[in-house]
Amino acid sequence: MKKFIGMTLLFIQVGLGSQAADPVIVKKITFEQAREIAWQNSHLLKQAGYHQLQKEQDRKAARGLYYPTVGIMANAMLMSDPIHLDLTPVRDAIAPLYQTLGNYGKFGGIPGVSDDAATQMVRQKMLAGLNTIEGENWDQTIQKKAFGVVAATVSWPLYAGGRIRAANKAATIYENESLEITRQHQGELISELAERYYGLSLARQVVLVRQEVFKGLQQHLDDAVKLEKEGMISSADVLHAKVYHAQASRELSKSLQQTEIVNQALACTMAVSDSTRIETLSSLFYLDSIEPERYFLTFSITKNPLLNQIDWKKELAAQAYKAERADFFPTVALQGTYDIVNKDLSPYLPDWEVGVGLKWTIFDGVSRFAKVKSASLKTKEAEEYRLKAQADVCTMINKLYHELAMYRDELAELETARTYAEEYLRASEIEFHQEMTNSTQVIDASLALAQIRTERLQSMYNYDVTLAKLLEFSGIPGDFSSYATRAGVKTESYQ
Repeated sequence: MKKFIGMTLLFIQVGLGSQAADPVIVKKITFEQAREIAWQNSHLLKQAGYHQLQKEQDRKAARGLYYPTVGIMANAMLMSDPIHLDLTPVRDAIAPLYQTLGNYGKFGGIPGVSDDAATQMVRQKMLAGLNTIEGENWDQTIQKKAFGVVAATVSWPLYAGGRIRAANKAATIYENESLEITRQHQGELISELAERYYGLSLARQVVLVRQEVFKGLQQHLDDAVKLEKEGMISSADVLHAKVYHAQASRELSKSLQQTEIVNQALACTMAVSDSTRIETLSSLFYLDSIEPERYFLTFSITKNPLLNQIDWKKELAAQAYKAERADFFPTVALQGTYDIVNKDLSPYLPDWEVGVGLKWTIFDGVSRFAKVKSASLKTKEAEEYRLKAQADVCTMINKLYHELAMYRDELAELETARTYAEEYLRASEIEFHQEMTNSTQVIDASLALAQIRTERLQSMYNYDVTLAKLLEFSGIPGDFSSYATRAGVKTESYQ
């Protein structure tokens, strides 16, 4: 029997070696150690971590809406025509006045100066002014048609009707939601790990049961051959023993191959090399009693990550409603520019300017009213979705809790059946050696005991996986390991 098992293991290792160049690595680990490895290596958790960091940066970015924006603006402009100011009509209007007063005006009343002298003096001033007026260019170019400017700009929103506050609260909500997404993935990972880790424990225990069956049928076949030679049993009994011996060999081989399949699945969950051979140290377990169903329902209301995500969606809808309502209020901002350097810019323009601007949409049809109403309905939709999701979670917890009770009852019944099966096998073997029964009864008793042992292992596995799911939906998946170490925990394993 040992030779057969050794050859089977060698066959599997050679088969794996033909597909992967990496050497086989054996890891003997407990469930807690497996969880730590999966925690560190899981691509899903890493992706959730990056998503969480992204939302954290988005929240910091939203904080920037409260602060001024300072920048550099550069423009190069080309206009179809230069901008000029033609004041020739003004010159034409005042020039005759200067000419008339300079030639014909009479002036006096200057203390200490005669009227003739005063007239002559003023006329000279008026004629000089006339010459100046006529000598000036009254058609000035204010701005050339090509120019460029580099300026510093500043914009600071002073009031936005609540949009900025709503945007910051929304960013915080998204960050909190990302935390719940991470918790959700962690819970799913623990449930998947429990399914595959204890699945490997189950597969290895089934192998041990199949080995014991094979060993027993091998011994029974050897005894049957001896008894046939002594003429104590018929050749039909020997053939019957050989048939079931061959069947036990096939079942053992199948169990070994199933172990390798589950091992690969567990390695995938832990994100370790495919060439890693994992040996589970934590045994399948179950408890005769756990907390009442209300305990898990109470936790689920506040800790279930899916429900918490919906709660954050409700808060997000409320902030969207406030943001849409802010459109009814004006936007006030402080704005300013400073001319750093320019090329051919009009000298009449100031070097800097600063001011406060207000924008207020008074009427835009009924668009804003419809958007506000839509946002309000979105909030109500989220509330109904939350109630439905909570009912679904409660239903799932109720289902899982009762399944746990069902598996506990199965284990209790199988415990009694196992006692009877062990006694039946012992009695059948004694009667066979005393020639009081045939080999069929011994084989049937051996297979019946193996089936009961396998069913017990399967029920314990179902219990463990269901417990992990129950804790996941309750929002406390991290408590799973503590159940395996509680006082009164029952385990079962075959060495």
